[in-house]
Amino acid sequence: MADRPKILLLDDDQDLLDLYKEILSQLPSRPEIFTSTNGPRALAMMDAEPFTVLVCDLNMPKMDGLQVLSIVRRKLPEMRTVVLTSIIDEQFRSRVYGLGVDLYWQKPGTGEEIKQFLDCIESLLGREAHKGGFRGVQSKSLVDIIQLECLSQNSLVLKIINGPLNGRIWIQNGEVIDASTDELVGEEAFRRILSWRAGNFESLAAEPTRTRTIHNSYQGLLLETAQAADEAHVQKEGTSVGGKKSSSPLATLARYPGVEFILVLKPGADKKFDARGLENPQPVAEWGRHTLEQFRSLGDRLRAGPLHEMDGLGPQRHVSLAPYENRDFCVGWQHSLSGDQIGDAMKKLLTLWAS
Repeated sequence: MADRPKILLLDDDQDLLDLYKEILSQLPSRPEIFTSTNGPRALAMMDAEPFTVLVCDLNMPKMDGLQVLSIVRRKLPEMRTVVLTSIIDEQFRSRVYGLGVDLYWQKPGTGEEIKQFLDCIESLLGREAHKGGFRGVQSKSLVDIIQLECLSQNSLVLKIINGPLNGRIWIQNGEVIDASTDELVGEEAFRRILSWRAGNFESLAAEPTRTRTIHNSYQGLLLETAQAADEAHVQKEGTSVGGKKSSSPLATLARYPGVEFILVLKPGADKKFDARGLENPQPVAEWGRHTLEQFRSLGDRLRAGPLHEMDGLGPQRHVSLAPYENRDFCVGWQHSLSGDQIGDAMKKLLTLWAS
């Protein structure tokens, strides 16, 4: 009889360890499950015997999850690693995947999320280490992975599996150069793959001789994919005006040249907002509100008058913040634009909104 796979759970909360031990005991592969409440103890256990998968929390005292994962990647590169956390932070997600972690998962809170989590863990247990990296893709995380690989200037092939569906995305030196699935290739295939809401993928070796069929930037590809989804939603849900479907004004703004994403922050204690071009807009909306509040407060103390616009220039993208007509706008711009171009474009964008 083959040896049962072994899972090590690391979390400083004993109650959560007991809960996830019970949850993971439902896996078809019937793994042996071990637990640890601190990083040093977990590392000692991994030195003493081999484990198939490490499931690790991030926020722990003394030695946090990122420190543990860094050591594991260096000493035990073939071990599958999973982050299970309540931290909702895109920087943490990027740092975690940058360490080569196989799966980043926010602690599940519903029966469906638990089922998806178990499916991904079972897939990890069923993969032999020499077959290459494998990461489970939680809902809305495939865009995050593509962005991370492109920002890191990586070259690889992503093989995406969604039940009976299969697709591939070729990335060369941080640019998406081709995609394929079923009978589709190029940008059509890329959009089809990104419409899949769940599945898993493998990172395969780069194919430098692959013919390039996609010449749009990856930022443009992701934005156009989001816009296509918006337009499909408008066609399905839009209200009739004179016998025609109404279009979304925000979707129109998102198509403005140079725009990567756009957020419209609404007033009120409920902190509602509309967004286009962002896979996970909530953290950006919170950042935008906080930043505007801070600068408005500074303006009041300095008696500088009302805030008109703020532009921030970064190496990957630029961001503008501006209040307009009882709304606050947060716009992401392509990094190729200059500060003067952004200022002019922002004025035209707000004029377009008013019209």
